[in-house]
Amino acid sequence: MEQDQTATPGETDADSMAERSREPAFNLPAGLTGILLFLVAVHALRTYVLSVAADQELILNFAFLPARYTIPLADQGLVWLWTPVTYSFLHGSWEHLIFNIFWMVAFGAPVVRRIGLARLAIFWCLSAASAVALHVAFHWGEMVVVIGASGVVSGFMGAAARFVFSPSGRISRQFAHLNRRLSLTETLSNRSVLVFTGIWFLTNFLVASGIFSIGGAGTVAWEAHIGGFLFGILLFGLFDPRR
Repeated sequence: MEQDQTATPGETDADSMAERSREPAFNLPAGLTGILLFLVAVHALRTYVLSVAADQELILNFAFLPARYTIPLADQGLVWLWTPVTYSFLHGSWEHLIFNIFWMVAFGAPVVRRIGLARLAIFWCLSAASAVALHVAFHWGEMVVVIGASGVVSGFMGAAARFVFSPSGRISRQFAHLNRRLSLTETLSNRSVLVFTGIWFLTNFLVASGIFSIGGAGTVAWEAHIGGFLFGILLFGLFDPRR
């Protein structure tokens, strides 16, 4: 490892890292904090303020429904245009929301620190749309409501897999967003990434088979999870300013 030639006598890279490691452990990017507060506010509004009828109207206009795309688009206004994104701001229960927040803090934080708020907005919209695009391919025409940020969370997981692991396979935690991004070849040959991805797909298989449920959200749209994950791991390089 190359040593900083400007360091004072006796100071090493390890000393510098130790100094920086005294930063608060729970220090979320402002943009991600704002999103989490927004998700909580939306669910609180639906749970404690809106009437049942008003909440159903909100779901109809902002949740994703595969059946919507079997109807001529001219007959339904522009609702078909925004629901592939707005569904990700709605959740089926507090358990569902808290579960997604937990994983968003774990995997979204390093991604947001790395790409910034503007790229985050685009990444969120496209990962949400990619998630339901794969879901609708398996459930074309079904009158099933899809809500939740799980597809975006899966996108964060896929994106994080491109840089939180070192080429040797070790995971860097606090300063993971500063790592070099692995190429797709390196990513797909990295043992730690493969183990992480294998466990992730196994978990989704178990969820899909009904062995256990996650987050109290009812039926889990596991295809959307896979769509978001593939978007993150394959296309993260388009959003990454670090070369």
